[in-house]
Amino acid sequence: MIKVLVVEDSPVVQEFLVYVLSSDPEIKIVGTANNGEEAIEAVKNSKPDVITMDIHMPKVDGFDATRNIMETCPTPIVIVSGSSSTEEVATTFRALEAGALAVVRRPAGKGHPEHAATARELVQTLKTMSEVKVVRRWPKTKGRPAVLQVPSDVRELNSRAAVGVVAIGASTGGPVVLRTILSALPRDFPIPILIVQHMASGFIQGFAEWLAQSSRYSVHVADDGECILPAHAYVAPDGFHLGVKVGGRIMLDRGEVENGSRPAISYLFRSVAGVFGQNAVAVLLTGMGKDGATGLKLLKEKGALTVAQDEESSAIHGMPGEAIRLDAATLVLPPDKISELLVNLSNQRAKDSAK
Repeated sequence: MIKVLVVEDSPVVQEFLVYVLSSDPEIKIVGTANNGEEAIEAVKNSKPDVITMDIHMPKVDGFDATRNIMETCPTPIVIVSGSSSTEEVATTFRALEAGALAVVRRPAGKGHPEHAATARELVQTLKTMSEVKVVRRWPKTKGRPAVLQVPSDVRELNSRAAVGVVAIGASTGGPVVLRTILSALPRDFPIPILIVQHMASGFIQGFAEWLAQSSRYSVHVADDGECILPAHAYVAPDGFHLGVKVGGRIMLDRGEVENGSRPAISYLFRSVAGVFGQNAVAVLLTGMGKDGATGLKLLKEKGALTVAQDEESSAIHGMPGEAIRLDAATLVLPPDKISELLVNLSNQRAKDSAK
């Protein structure tokens, strides 16, 4: 039985969420909270397996409640959003930064044609996130442990000086990791970046805007046929696989779902392998399942530089872990070292161009 705490300030919405979740025999509601302050206390008393968290609430909002819970009593948190407003989206992604695992739309009301599908999405997300072993988030004033340096094999960097694209795939825990990576890149980073981030529908545009604002890097949702440019990152839109054509143009595809997802990371990696081959860098980040692992393996076989996120820094090590099991990763690194590697590659490319 999965124990759920529902945090929602609207009595009507709270009752509706309890109704939706209680309809599943594997879920037990162990408490409700009307604001973040009550949520912090309820977590200590009811010890839920997973929490649904509202964002805008009186006294203590969803962001501050998430941050407090993750610092004092770490528990998987899913943000349930009922709005796509700019303010709501910004706070939602701040909550992911504070330690929430996922964001999902509030289910449509009873009688709505999308009620069953959206209710099922919420229930399945909670079940999945309840299995994640979250760790305590220390306040920013406390230091982080040191990490190993990126292997500085200059000959390897020299052999990849002609990198034409960086392809990145991520799922649960990915937004904050992507922000970490992009924030460390120079604004004139000379290589286009293609990104597939698994996310509930309706949030990708807000995610791209948040990523651009928080990282100060140029990020936008990809358009079919546009030319990929240096110093730009392109995010796969809702419901479309992201690929690239010969000549460096974006290709969007509504083809079959792969590994339960569309967009799929494997689609992106296969496309990049076919067009760029050894002149690519591919990075597989945190996430549940296996999407992207075989694609990363293909890229490595083509001679590309392939990277998997390390287990310690991953919210869920499913995807990168599978890639490591398949011997698909040239390097296994934490996010800040992935950034360092990309900067080293671009610096080496600049040195070679100046010769």
